Amino acid sequence: MNKELMEALDILEREKEISKETLFEAIENSLLTACKNHFGKADNVRVEIDRETCDFLVYAEKEVVPTEEEVEDNCLQISLEDAREISTRAQVGDMLHVEIKSKEFGRIATQNAKNVILQKIREEERSVIYNQYYEKEKDVVTGVVQRYLGRNISINLGKADAMLNESEQVKGEVFRPTERIKVYILEVKNTPKGPRINVSRTHPELVKRLFESEVTEIKDGTVEIKSIAREAGNRTKIAVWSNNPNVDPVGACVGMNGARVNAIVDELRGEKIDIVNWDENPGNLIQNALSPAKIVAVFADPDEKTAKVVVPDYQLSLAIGKEGQNARLAARLTGYKIDIKSETQAKDAPGFRYEDYIEEDYGDYEEYEEGILEDGEGYAEEDGQRMPEGYGEEAYGEPAGYEEDGTYEETAGYEGDGTYEEPAGYEEGGIYEESAGYEEDGTYEEPQNYDGNTVYEGPEYDEDGESETVDEE
Repeated sequence: MNKELMEALDILEREKEISKETLFEAIENSLLTACKNHFGKADNVRVEIDRETCDFLVYAEKEVVPTEEEVEDNCLQISLEDAREISTRAQVGDMLHVEIKSKEFGRIATQNAKNVILQKIREEERSVIYNQYYEKEKDVVTGVVQRYLGRNISINLGKADAMLNESEQVKGEVFRPTERIKVYILEVKNTPKGPRINVSRTHPELVKRLFESEVTEIKDGTVEIKSIAREAGNRTKIAVWSNNPNVDPVGACVGMNGARVNAIVDELRGEKIDIVNWDENPGNLIQNALSPAKIVAVFADPDEKTAKVVVPDYQLSLAIGKEGQNARLAARLTGYKIDIKSETQAKDAPGFRYEDYIEEDYGDYEEYEEGILEDGEGYAEEDGQRMPEGYGEEAYGEPAGYEEDGTYEETAGYEGDGTYEEPAGYEEGGIYEESAGYEEDGTYEEPQNYDGNTVYEGPEYDEDGESETVDEE
């Protein structure tokens, strides 16, 4: 039993995570390489290794020929006389296994066998590291800052080194060597020199993974992060949704006294985070995304992915944000192109008023033929609209107050400034005082000077319209 070889294989398997089977194959290949260097060829050489005891046997398959003179190639043939020394049952034409002593190999053959084993170990080690970090692609890992390589930063992830390029760094962040930071693995490439790992500190998924690790409700699927928009170093907006009506998604992400979100803010070096509720209604979602600004109205078009938003005049700058940051993040979060105007601006802007979206309903025209109703009553065309025949004529009399020239004379009781003067007989309390001549029982008493005919004898008027009083004698 080869205890030294077994112990060496156990150590390699434990430290390098390389399976023993792979190491056995490397040893077999190294012995075949040594035989080829020693004999010039190794086509008929076989290597057998016992996986339990680690004992190995190297032999060559040779054909038995009658005499020494008939041996054409010592590597492939053996005489009957020499074969009988190995096995007394050997016969001409048999294939005999001839053992090869590895101690007979020269220095060069031994060195080549060693290099083959080491090369195989290095390849397997790189393969193991690549597979290990390839599984962590699109995930967050913790690394230690090693050194600056120009404007890039080398980060040790444990068994491999990663590169944080300048384009993936947050502006203003400065790291010191030996400082521990969390990074997002963008991609892992397998190269001849080992795996190449690119990491990022600006990717929006970094914030998402940090919330998943910090908030247990997100980890178990109770709360979902539906959308996320980020401007690294300044502000991040995330929209969350709860699958459990008894769980508040925003409260779960914020935590007790803001403990959960503050831990993420500290990891992101003070980056502000806005957490809003996700809503399937685009209008509500856009209103939530533009928080903390207050919204008056939202007109969203799901087909065109556009939205027009009206905000109070004093909230316009807050809704747009510093250098348009709030509106920009809201547009990324919702996927809508958002146009924001104040109430004053919206009055004269098309598409920002409720009237622009109200359509008059003239009924179902499919039931009518053009210009004729089902019952035979005709319709006349007027100003592009369908009007009943006789509209504005005797069938439809004009109301009192309209003149022939189209002007309107206000009815009695209306003043020029638009106020209305109550007619005589109306009291302030809305009670109507009956005119003279009416009694409480509803009968009418004719006033004086009334002679019963249709002519009323009142005071006399002259031609100028002034009344003439008659002196009583």
